[in-house]
Amino acid sequence: MLRKIITLVSILLFIANIAVAAKLYSRYKIQTQTLIFVGDSMTANLGNFDELKGYLKEYYPNTTFQLLNYGFGATSILTVPDRLEKESNYLGKTYQPINDIPFNKIFIESFGNNPLSDHPLEEGLKLQNQALDKIITSIIKKHPKSSIVFIATVAPNRDRYAEGIVNLTTEVRRKWADERIAYIRNHIKYAKSHNIPLINIYEKSIGNADYISTNDFIHPSPTGIYFISEQLAKFIKGNP
Repeated sequence: MLRKIITLVSILLFIANIAVAAKLYSRYKIQTQTLIFVGDSMTANLGNFDELKGYLKEYYPNTTFQLLNYGFGATSILTVPDRLEKESNYLGKTYQPINDIPFNKIFIESFGNNPLSDHPLEEGLKLQNQALDKIITSIIKKHPKSSIVFIATVAPNRDRYAEGIVNLTTEVRRKWADERIAYIRNHIKYAKSHNIPLINIYEKSIGNADYISTNDFIHPSPTGIYFISEQLAKFIKGNP
């Protein structure tokens, strides 16, 4: 009888050890996540995401992140549906259709710096919403378990927008900036009305000139890239 009890206890301890080992393995095993970033040159300027990788390494030492940059300069929100479904080419590099890639999260930037200026503002904003409808539907259909996140990019500098690139009066610069702000704000509005998670870099950067490059007063400066990367990492940390 004693031998049977000892055997039973041994078996129970063995099972318990397996359970503990399984929990430890689950906690410390190397995991992999694929994150896709879609945008215009504001996203393209994040490059290989070296800054973001640094932040993520601090938060997730046991997770490997595959970060894919689908930021294509001088493109509007209207180009994204094709980027999802078709092969793309940008700066001599070929990109496979986004919807062919298994991913955990996809981040859609506001494309505000490439507004639909061929249309009156009200019509352009409607086209932006229609494009977003199409984009969201396409992603959900192909990746129902993946997360969609919107990014509102760095706030434009109204008085110096595109300075050094285009010769404009201060009044015209403000008009250009205001048009771009309208598209960024509409992106924010769409996210809120459709319950889409939002990284609102725009509101956090209003009035901070340090975040904008002095080369063109459009794209993020090195400080801005670190700021954007930090905001992205904090969101990812809070929304695993």
